[in-house]
Amino acid sequence: MDWSKIVVDVLTFHRGKLIGATLGLVFGLFTILFGFWKAFFLAICIFVGYFLGRRIDENKDFKALIKKIWSDS
Repeated sequence: MDWSKIVVDVLTFHRGKLIGATLGLVFGLFTILFGFWKAFFLAICIFVGYFLGRRIDENKDFKALIKKIWSDS
């Protein structure tokens, strides 16, 4: 059995399932260790960090994002 082919196939064809299952496992463990609300807060912080990091990678302007979020209209 060629393990490298199995790993490549799983990462290629089942990436979303793998990521979803891993996130579910991590959130479940954090919920057990810290409680629901602390785990939820941590998940929000991770999402915000990911979002900001993605914007940095894409060279997007933060001023435009802040104006879009805090605009009156």
